[in-house]
Parts: sequence; structure tokens; C-alpha cells
Amino acid sequence: MPASTNTFLRFLSAASLATPLVAVGSTVLADDVQTTAISPKVVLISLDGAKPDFIQQFIADGVLPANGGLARVSKGVMSLRNTTASPSLTAVSHIAIATGSNSVDNDIPSNTYHNVAATIGTSASGFAGAIGGYKLSPLGPSAAPTAEPLWVKLRQAGKKVVAATWPGADGADIKINNVTVQAATPTRVVDYTVPFGAFGGLSATGFVLNGGQFSADASVTTQLNAAGHFSFSPILATAPFETFTCSSLATATCSSNSSTTATFDLKYEMRVAALDTTDDGHVNYDTLVIFEKTQGVTVGHKKAPSTGSAYVKLGGPNAPFYFEGSGSKVGAAYFVTALSPDLSNIHLIRYGSSFIPRNTPVLASVDDINNNVGFWRPQADFRLPERLSAGFGNFSDVELEAAFEDMVETFVVYQTRVAERAIMQNPGADLVMVYIEQPDGSEHQFLLTDPRQASNPTDPTTTGANQDAAKVARYRDHIHFAYQQADKAVSRIMRTAGPNANVIVVSDHGFAPFHTAVSLFNLLKNAGVDTTKIGIRTSGPAANIYVNVQGREQNGTVDAATYNSLVTQITGVLKAATDPNPAFNGSLDRKHVFTTVYSRPLTCSGASIVGTCTSDRIAQDTGDVFALMDVGYNFDGIQSPGVARQGDAPFSSSTTVFSTPNFYGAHGHDPLIDAMSATFLAEGPAFRKNHTIAGLRNIDVAPTIMSILGVTPAATVDGRAVTKALR
Repeated sequence: MPASTNTFLRFLSAASLATPLVAVGSTVLADDVQTTAISPKVVLISLDGAKPDFIQQFIADGVLPANGGLARVSKGVMSLRNTTASPSLTAVSHIAIATGSNSVDNDIPSNTYHNVAATIGTSASGFAGAIGGYKLSPLGPSAAPTAEPLWVKLRQAGKKVVAATWPGADGADIKINNVTVQAATPTRVVDYTVPFGAFGGLSATGFVLNGGQFSADASVTTQLNAAGHFSFSPILATAPFETFTCSSLATATCSSNSSTTATFDLKYEMRVAALDTTDDGHVNYDTLVIFEKTQGVTVGHKKAPSTGSAYVKLGGPNAPFYFEGSGSKVGAAYFVTALSPDLSNIHLIRYGSSFIPRNTPVLASVDDINNNVGFWRPQADFRLPERLSAGFGNFSDVELEAAFEDMVETFVVYQTRVAERAIMQNPGADLVMVYIEQPDGSEHQFLLTDPRQASNPTDPTTTGANQDAAKVARYRDHIHFAYQQADKAVSRIMRTAGPNANVIVVSDHGFAPFHTAVSLFNLLKNAGVDTTKIGIRTSGPAANIYVNVQGREQNGTVDAATYNSLVTQITGVLKAATDPNPAFNGSLDRKHVFTTVYSRPLTCSGASIVGTCTSDRIAQDTGDVFALMDVGYNFDGIQSPGVARQGDAPFSSSTTVFSTPNFYGAHGHDPLIDAMSATFLAEGPAFRKNHTIAGLRNIDVAPTIMSILGVTPAATVDGRAVTKALR
């Protein structure tokens, strides 16, 4: 995001769509895209986490080119402020953009939350929630959903809608307790859609190899020579350095767990060969070839999603490897961060595996992408720089940052290719909706801009003047790079869409640095709250706290009187919470940690079950207590083992509330906070030129698009068309 901060993981970038040729899976992306008469009427591009102030600053400073995509769109309509949904989280905001409805009405209250009809220990994803709510008793689809995506009305009016990884347009049935509460059709289906990719079972892993593991293998030499690859030093190869299994079953992925491999039928034993491609008279191994033991080195061109053997040099780009025969069409990629010419020291990374969900209503679109663009490429994975995956203990920070950027580069290119393919396969589409994951992942990982942030997460003294200046500078460059990749994506998509398209660039939210990780569980427990009776769901700085109510939750245990007492107690604890450490609490408003604390109404007309009342702030699946922390604080990022902040008592996993986090950027705060402002830029025949407006809301985007396309919005829409931006 996945990580509760962003179910899509926290990621970053490094590549150039402006280079003549960029390899993407088994395809080649040329710089020039043929623009035939395919112009869609409206193209909506979401750049996850793009800050409007950063975009304009980077254009002014030359970080982003004056002739780039974002600079061009800025010459149409630019809003100084775009107020996003509450909380300002990815799933919440994208569903708000798509429906034109506030989160209270569309019932997507967070990236991670709890369906109140389910057991208290279960979690729901905002990316796979029932848009517009569901019926509690009997459990099932709502007869009158309180929100619907704009594509429902558009398609009913005969318009063609295309979605390239847009949240909610995934063609999936949504279930609670194994009961379908929202059927894919018509709510989650458009004319052409590619769901956002999913984890394929294998986490990223680092491998340290050396020359002693390599030896001559005549069969490998023969295979490489037959494939047209030669070496000026003897070709050497290893025995298998990793073994895992996948399955040919359509829903299965891959596994490295020996306890589960009996159910998997495709075995992969990965080997590495070394080539010296430099004719310099010296032993100078510079290329690694990763191949499967039984398949051997493949010869000739393979049609996507197949890629054949993976050839990779020091520093990338990564080399994709498709798991032939895997039912879910799973693949991964390899990246080299260290390669001694004599093979004495090799650092090799296999990225995590992934695939496009094969939801039945969208299989035609999914197959089209797999077969013509390639399998779902690995996203920039926060588990690498945070060393949460296995095998990275001997990798330097710079190595892991390089891998992260490499993943950003190729993933943005991949998403761009998906968008281009979607446009070209649907000539004259009325609306194309495109989601680009960057710069969000990079800002989560690298927004090291506050002196209260520890530049070394394991050393709380590395704040202020003790911050690592070189690391701060590298991280700034990583942020720049992420915006550059997003800018290139916008440029390419605009070029493919053609000059007659109306292009709208938005983001779902802004971003802010944070310096403190917070344990909500410990905060409540320390205050005497009975935590056995509640469920806590956090996403970034947003919290939903649920009471396990009789008659509401499946197997609920809490009676009405206890419910009322718990809600009152929890609300009081959060409203009173302060940070006593003066080195950090200067970022707080009146020293209070929480800027927002709402509770579910205890009584309301028509509610026969306690805990089912709603309000203009509390939706069906919002917590019984909902809270947002101030900038600087985040529920994510608690390290294991924990690290106390400078000036605090020693860390205790059972009592410590505030600690030093292991990453740096957050969103999900109150949307009225300036740093959470989202982006809105628009350019095209329907929009005014060189026009600045003071502000709008993300819920205004959908009715604005509907206005351009001449379709009346659904009655559930909370926003209104931004007519002052239109000609």
C-alpha cells in the first residue's frame, strides 16, 4: 500500500519516460506514442499525494520542466486550494472524488476500518468497501445506497467510461460475513477497467552472493550462447539460491513456506549466471542472468506477460521475471545493488511478487493488459528501506534507496502504459480515470523536512543539528524524482489522449512530515479503558474505535449501558490527550494531540440496535469514536523493537504512547489543515485559460465532469460543478 497508512503500500521512484526506449516487462515503450483519432472527452488523472505547493514550487525552481505535463495543465485552471475528504486518506478521498459524496455518505470512513456487522476482530479495506453502505438486518445490499460512483449515471446515459487502476472500479463483489453486500454490477464495473494489483505471496528478499558460489557449467554456457549472449571471461553459474512454488490454479499465487508447498504444483529453483560483456582484457563480470533451473536460459522473444530469463546490471533497471504457468499471472523482478567485477561481493534483490486481480467481470480488460503491457510490476516497497523484509541486514541505506527508486521508476512507467493502453483500446471514450501511485510512496518514505524527525530512526538523538545532512539532501532528491516521474506520466497520458481531451489532474490529499509514532492501544489502556471490549482500527493519524456491541457485531458482547459508558470514557481520554515532551509538542494546537474527536450518537429515532445511530459526522461503519491527530503525529511507524524519543522515558511495549517512527511522511489529518490540501489542475477545450480559482472540494470534481459530459449527477452527490472553471 498494502500498512494501514496506505493500503497501496508506501512507495517511491527513479526513471525517465523521456528516454528513447524504456523496457516494461517484455514490452518496449517508445517515447513517441501514435496519437490517432482516439481522443477521450475527459481524462481524470490522480497523482496520489501530490501537493499543490510542491508542484508550483518545483515548476518555478526547474525541478519540473517548463514544458512538462504539470506545467502545461497549470496553464489552464489552477485552484489554490482543494479541500479533500475527511479523513484525508487514499481510499476515502478517491471514493469521494468518484462519487462526489462525503465519506459519511459513501460509507468509506478510512483506508482500514471495521464493518459493524462483522466480528470485532475483522478489518475491512476502504479500497474494497461497499460504496453507499449496506443493509444490516438482514445483512445484504442496501435498497437505497447513499452514494454511487459517477460512472453509474454516465453509463446509464450511454457514455463510455474507462478506469486504469482507479479505486472502486475493480469489478469485485463486496462481501461481509461471506454475504454479498454489493454486487460488482453496476456499482464497480465500467467499460474497461484494470484493478490495482495485489500481493503475490512472496515478499521482497535480499541475497548476498560471492565468487565461491559460482562455478563453470557447460550447459548454461551453451544455453546463453544459443540465446546470443557471450562473455569475455568464462561464464559461471550458481546452484539454486532460492526455491519457491506457485500454482496453476487461477486464484493461487506463490509461496516460499515449505509447510504449504504441498498444495502448490509449480516449483521454481532460481539460479544466477555471470557474464563479462566488456572486451577490456580484464575479468570484469558486469551482468547477472537469473533463470529457473528446469526451464534453463530461454531463447527468443516471448509474448507478454512472459519475460524469459532476467538480465540485470549493477544499478538497474530491474529485470522482470514472470512465473510461467502461474494461475494468477504472477511475476517479480530482480535488481543488483553491488557487483564486484571478480564476483567477490554481490547484493541481489528479488522484489515482492504481484499480479492483477482476476475479478470475473473485468477479465477481458485484465487479460488485455497482461498480454499486451505485461504482468503487474512490483511497486516501490517500503519494506526495503525500513528493513522489514528478510535479507537486507548487509545492504547500505543508499543501496536500498536505489532499489526503491528503481521500483518507482518502472512502476510509474507501467501504470502509464496501462493508462495508454486503456485509452487506445477505447477510442472516443467519454471519461478515462487514471490513478498514478506516486509521489505518495516517496513522500511517506522520504519527507524528512522537520528538525524534530530523527534522521536515523534507531537513534533518537539524530534530530535538529544532529540530523544527517547528507541523508536529508538525498531524501529531498528522492521527492524531486518522484514528482518528475509523475510529471512524465501526465505528459505521456496527455499526448496519448490528444489535443482535444479535457485533462483534469487531481490528488487525493496533501502531505506533512511527522516526528512521533503513537500507540493508541497504550493510550487507552493506560487511562483505564477496558480494551477487551473494543476494536481499534487506525490508518495514518486517523482512528476508528468500535465497541463490540450486542446485536450489531457478530457475536457482540457489550450491553447498551456499558456501550454508553465506554463511548463517553474513550471520548474523554482522547480529548484530554497531550504530549508532555516540549521538544516535540510545539507542533500541536494547544498541546492537545487530537484535533478532532467525534462520537456516535448514543440515541436516535428509528434505531432498534444500540450503536447504529449516524450523524453528519459518523457513517454506518465509522467508529463509535472517530479521531484525528494533529500534524507531526501518526499511528503508523512504531518500530519493533520500539525506540523512545529523546527526552522520554525508556521504551516499554506495554506502556509507551509516544515513540520514534521508522518513516517520515503522513496524511489523513483534518482536511482543513493547509498541508492536507489536494491538487486541482485542468486544461482543455471546456476549461478557461490561465485562470486561478481560490478553492474547491474534491467532491466537486465528479459533478464538474458530469456537467462537461451533459449528464445530471445522482441525487446523492454532495458536491457541485465548478462552473467558474469552465468556459
